Amino acid sequence: MEVICFEDRAFYAMIDKLEAYIDSKKPQQTISDKWISGTEAMNMLRIKSKTTLQKLRDEGKIRFTQPEKKIVLYDRQSIEDYLEDFTYETF
Repeated sequence: MEVICFEDRAFYAMIDKLEAYIDSKKPQQTISDKWISGTEAMNMLRIKSKTTLQKLRDEGKIRFTQPEKKIVLYDRQSIEDYLEDFTYETF
């Protein structure tokens, strides 16, 4: 077994370089889409039920578009606004 010793500064410098390398290899995220799928909307809202998503849509609490019969897309900003409506300030 071989043991390699580093000084603190050298170790942390190596970690920083490794993080920078990993970040450079990640695919760059594009600007968020205005319209998202039902699954993405459910993830944003932290809900698991399609029925709850349908209810929010039917009650006009979140915006949606339906370009085709079986395709329903949700407005990301309206979901963020809906969540902000239920944000409470701390004391």
